[in-house]
Order: sequence, then C-alpha cells, then structure tokens
Amino acid sequence: MIHEILFYLSIAIILSTLVPFIRHDFWIFRVFEYPRLQKLVLNIFVILAILIFAFPHQTADYIVLFAMFINVSYLVYLIFPFTIFGNKQIIGSLEKPGKNNLKVFIANVYQENRKASEYHKEINACDPDVILMVETDTWWQTQMDTLSERYPFQLKIPLANTYGMLLYSRFELQNGEIKYLVKSDIPSIETLVKLPSGQLVKLYCLHPEPPVPQENPRSTERDMEILLVAKKAKQSEHPVIVMGDLNDVAWSYTTELFGKVSGLLDPRRGRGFFNSFNAKYFFLRFPLDHIFCSPNFTLSSINRLPNCGSDHFPMCVDLQYNPKAEVKNETPEATTEELELANEKINAEL
Repeated sequence: MIHEILFYLSIAIILSTLVPFIRHDFWIFRVFEYPRLQKLVLNIFVILAILIFAFPHQTADYIVLFAMFINVSYLVYLIFPFTIFGNKQIIGSLEKPGKNNLKVFIANVYQENRKASEYHKEINACDPDVILMVETDTWWQTQMDTLSERYPFQLKIPLANTYGMLLYSRFELQNGEIKYLVKSDIPSIETLVKLPSGQLVKLYCLHPEPPVPQENPRSTERDMEILLVAKKAKQSEHPVIVMGDLNDVAWSYTTELFGKVSGLLDPRRGRGFFNSFNAKYFFLRFPLDHIFCSPNFTLSSINRLPNCGSDHFPMCVDLQYNPKAEVKNETPEATTEELELANEKINAEL
C-alpha cells in the first residue's frame, strides 16, 4: 500500500513541475509556478520515504525514482539564485546612506484588515522615504492620512475592489499620474521622485490581478501589465524603481521575462527568498511583493517586516543611486525571441 501511495505521489510531483512548461495563460498552468520551494521539500521527503520504506524492485519504480532525482536537480536550479549561495544581482552599497538613498516601504494591507496601528508602528520603525500601500479603500486612506505631515507628497486612489493604492512620499513627486494600463478598474502609478541630491528617479507602482479563479482565470492581463511597465522602464531616461504586489513569484517565466525586457535588477537574488505571502500559513509562502531597480542602484538594506494582520508581510528596501554600480551589477538582457514573446503578450487579445 505505501509503495503505491509513494509511486503515485511521485508521479503527481513530477507532473506539477512539468505543467508550467505549457505556456498557456489559463490559471491552472500558471499556479504551479508558485510553490517551487514547497515542491522541492516534498520531493526530497518522498525520495527519502521511497528509499526507506519502499525501495524500488521493478523497472517502473527505478524510472520514477530517477525522474524524482532529476526533478530535485531542476527545482534546485530554479531556486538556487534566490538563496544566499547565489550570485548577487545587485551589489551592496558602496557608500554610507546619504542624499542618493531612497528607502521604500510596500505593503498589501488586505482590505478587510483593521490593524492600521500595526502599519504605523512598522512605518515608524522603518522610517521610509516612500510608502506604497495596496488593497486600500477609503477606510484605509482615513487611517493613513495621519502620515500627511511627514509625507506631504501623495498620490491616492482608494477603491473598494481590493485594487486601491496609496502612495506617500517625504520627497517631492513630479509628473505623478494614475494609469489604467490594462483594465479600467485596476490602477497603477507612475511618478518621478526627487532625491535630496536633486536626482530624479522614475517610480512605477503596480498591483495587477492574480491568475486565480475567483479573480481572473487567466494570467493574460497580469502579464500584459507587467511587461508594459518593463518596456516603459527600459525606455526611461531616469533611473527606475518598480514596486508593488505583482501577484507573481520571483522565479516565474513572466517575472524573468520582465527582468530581461526591462533590464531591472532583483535585490533578493543572492540574498534569500523574502517570502511576503502568505503571512498566515508558513508552508504556503512565496515572494509576491517586489521591488526592482535599474543597474545604477546599489542595495543598502532589504527586510521583510512583521505581519500586521494582512495575508502579506510588508517589505522595506533601501536603495542607493550610484552610476558607478552599473559595471558591477548583473544586468539581464533579452534575446530577440524573448522580446518577440513580450510583444506578443502585450498585444494579446483580452
């Protein structure tokens, strides 16, 4: 009995790794990209169980066990860049924090959450220059507007559909715009932030729909919005930061395509997973809240903050603008085929 259970469980694990190779936008093909770390852990435990309790005795058993070892190797290959053993895509800051630093705080607050005081506590502790909060309605705006004295520059779109955004900045915002890139009820923010040094930084704030049945059964709109911003970032004449809840994991093929098309860097690479979702279930956690930056930045600090009642942990990341870093950072580049794929997704029919 245990032999059969482990045999069919092994088949299921292998299939869950193969499904994302089907480049289809329907949610069932995309959702299996998320739990790669969980699949790796389960894969290892099943292999150990097979070796201890159900050692192979038929050709099919050996084939499945061999496939499980290949599966482990592939999952390690995918996850390794986000461990502390991987190469750092963005180097640590070369100078002490100063007038070229921009510390950002991002949080998906979970619209029905009422622990606003917990966010004030973490904001005070982090002391960011820019605050982005998503899933914010008018109740959340009322609770957070007490920040206005310290953060006088603001762009706010409170919505009752879980896609509201609040942006607060202690630094001057210029040419701030609220965009609806793909859908009329899903906003994003584009603005310039003026650092104390006078340097302007282009900031994009996103929260696209996740590919799940209760929200949107396809990833088409999410991928389109992410890749539209990738092209905008690539064409920007200013240093760029993209941040928000992208509803996509750091290792998905869409996020990797975003990095290559935009040329932006992920500060988590080589430093850890920084899983920001799900705060309520430790065994179902993925890196969904992102901050990407152009190669002319270095990293002063990155932290996942304590849970504040949401299903997401807040993140606090301190970036330092430094053009000298461009020759030391690992800048991703897209091939001709990848650019064609990005354009295909951007121009997909909705």
